[in-house]
Amino acid sequence: RILTAFTLAVCLSSPGKAQQQCTNGFDLDRASGQCLDIDECRTIPEACRGDMVCVNQNGGYLCVPRTNPVYRSPYLNPYSNIYPPPPAPGPVPNYPTVTRPLICRFGYQLDENNQCADVDECASDSHQCNPTQICINTEGGYTCSCTEGYWLLEGQCLDIDECRYGYCQQLCANVPGSYSCTCNPGFTLNDDGRSCQDMNECTSENPCTQTCVNTYGSFLCRCEPGYELEADGVNCSDMDECSFSEFLCQHECVNAPGSYYCICPSGYNLLDDSRSCQDINECENRNFTCTPQQTCFNIPGEYKCLDPVRCEDPYIQINENRCMCPAENAGCRDQPFTILYRVMDMVSGRSVPSDIFQMQATTRYPGAYYIFQIKSGNEGREFYMRQTGPISATLVMTRPVKGPRTIQLDLEMITVNTVINFRGSSVIRLRIYVSQYSF
Repeated sequence: RILTAFTLAVCLSSPGKAQQQCTNGFDLDRASGQCLDIDECRTIPEACRGDMVCVNQNGGYLCVPRTNPVYRSPYLNPYSNIYPPPPAPGPVPNYPTVTRPLICRFGYQLDENNQCADVDECASDSHQCNPTQICINTEGGYTCSCTEGYWLLEGQCLDIDECRYGYCQQLCANVPGSYSCTCNPGFTLNDDGRSCQDMNECTSENPCTQTCVNTYGSFLCRCEPGYELEADGVNCSDMDECSFSEFLCQHECVNAPGSYYCICPSGYNLLDDSRSCQDINECENRNFTCTPQQTCFNIPGEYKCLDPVRCEDPYIQINENRCMCPAENAGCRDQPFTILYRVMDMVSGRSVPSDIFQMQATTRYPGAYYIFQIKSGNEGREFYMRQTGPISATLVMTRPVKGPRTIQLDLEMITVNTVINFRGSSVIRLRIYVSQYSF
C-alpha cells in the first residue's frame, strides 16, 4: 500500500512587519489574527486519485488506501457515501484472525510502548529548513523560523537593519543579526543600550585651567577677570590691559597677573579712582629744602626755591617784586620805567591756542594810548600778545610747549601821549615753569 503525506511548517510572523504571514497549508484568519489550517480535501479537487482517499492533516493532508482499517474509522466517515452498502448478514466463515500492524499518522512513530509518539524532526535532522533558518519542533511536524535579528522573507532569513528603524538615539552600527548603539562625544550610553545621556565633563575631570561650564553634549571654558581664553579654548593667559588703551592710567600702567595698576611719578599721589594723579604741594606741606631767604614755589610734580628779587643798577627796589628806574637818572632815559617780576606754572603739552596771562595799565592818562608787545624771550614764536581793550592785552600760547622747561618773557606796555609828547614803557618779566607731565 502507498501512504502519501503532504505537510509544511506552521505559521510564522515576520519581524519588522505589521501583518502576520502564514506558511503553506495555513490561512490567516483576519478576525482572530491566527493562522488556521486549510482543509485541502475540500478545497483541492481530486486531491487523491485512484484507490486513495484524502485525509486532512494539520498543515497538509494524507492520501490513504480505501481498505486501510486504521484510517477508515476516524477519517472515512465523512466520505462513507463513496462505498457500496454492506451485504446482507449471512453465515460468517471461520477464517483465521490476522493482526494488522499499527500505522501512525505522518509526523509520529511507534515508541517502545507501541504508542504513536511525535517525531522530533529537528533533532533527527529530517527537516527541510533552509540553512539560514532554525528548526522548531511541533506536535506532528516542525516549523522553520529565524533567529532574533532576522526575518523570514520568501523562505530566506534576512538581516533586520535595526538602524533603519531608529533603534538607537544617536549613532547606530548594524551588524548581522544585531546592532550596536553608540553616542556622540560628550554623551554616555544609558543602561538600556539605546539612549544617550549628556556627560558633565566639568564634574568628572575639569578640562579647563580655570572655570568650566557644562553644555549639552560639550563644555565651555571661561577665564577669570583679567585673563583671556587662548586659541585652544581650554587654557587662560594673562590679559595685558595696559596694551589695550593708553587712557587706563593718567601716568603709567603696570600689568599684573589677572589685573593691572597705575602708578604716578614722583611728586604726585594716586587718587581714589586708582588712575588719576594729583600734584603734591610741597610748599603747603612744608616738605621742601628752601632756605629762609628763599620762597617755595610749587609747580606740578615738584617745587622751586625762588631767590629774592634784586634790582640791577640803575633800578631801585620799590617792593619785593618791583624795580623802578628814576626819571632823574640819565641812565634810565632808554629803559623801561618799571620792571614787575611775576612767576607762573603750566603743565606740559597744554592745548593751543590758550590764554595764559593778562596785563593791563593801572592808570589811564587823558590823551594816552597803550601798545602791548613781547619784548624778549619769544624766539620760538610760541606766544603772541592779543590786545583785548584800550588798556589791556592777553598773552596767548600758539604752539604746545613740552616740559620740563623754564621760559622767561618780557611783556612790554608802551604808553604814548600825543598831548604832552610823551612815550614810556613798563615791563612785566614773566617766568613760566613748564612741568614735565601734562597733569
